[in-house]
Amino acid sequence: MSAHPLPPAAPDDDRRRLLAATAGAGAVVMAATAVPFVASLTPSERARAAGAPVEVNVGRLAEGEMMTVEWRGKPVWILRRSAQMLAALEGHDARLADPASQEAQQPAYAADPQRAIRPEFLVLIGICTHLGCSPSEKFAAGAGAGMEADWPGGFLCPCHGSRFDLAGRVFLHQPAPTNLEVPPHRWLDGNRLLVGEDAGGEGAAAV
Repeated sequence: MSAHPLPPAAPDDDRRRLLAATAGAGAVVMAATAVPFVASLTPSERARAAGAPVEVNVGRLAEGEMMTVEWRGKPVWILRRSAQMLAALEGHDARLADPASQEAQQPAYAADPQRAIRPEFLVLIGICTHLGCSPSEKFAAGAGAGMEADWPGGFLCPCHGSRFDLAGRVFLHQPAPTNLEVPPHRWLDGNRLLVGEDAGGEGAAAV
């Protein structure tokens, strides 16, 4: 018995086959172009991961406010200190482990009690020097921050209780062995700050 020939494909079947083939070809093209397209969208992220400097505009940062940017995969805090905050840096040196910033936790231009190029703006890496936790803001003095009455304002690490003042200087007898780090940075103008590069164009080797 001879085999019966198959009936010709219906127009709808042909249309479905054409759509499927077209979709498959489109998927191949999309797959081929996806990687370079995504790569073209993320140069800044790759640059930051490699340690490229990060430019920050602090013009809208009010007194007492802090902003966070990322550099080398780390949070960098920029705190605009008020006159009261700067005044709070005085009078508690005896309670600090390194009040004069003698340990190499900052570039030379930030090795003073205020730990800043411009006293108003504190620039810190927001990572506790104990086990790498991120301290919390406790800017208000005394009980206003939920701290003891003689608290001058600063930062508290919630993991193991390390305390730092408003210059990132660690108090005595804390789990954290050193002050918070000050990254290399320089001012481009009155409002623009470059984090990750010194005035000489290089990062600080100690940070």
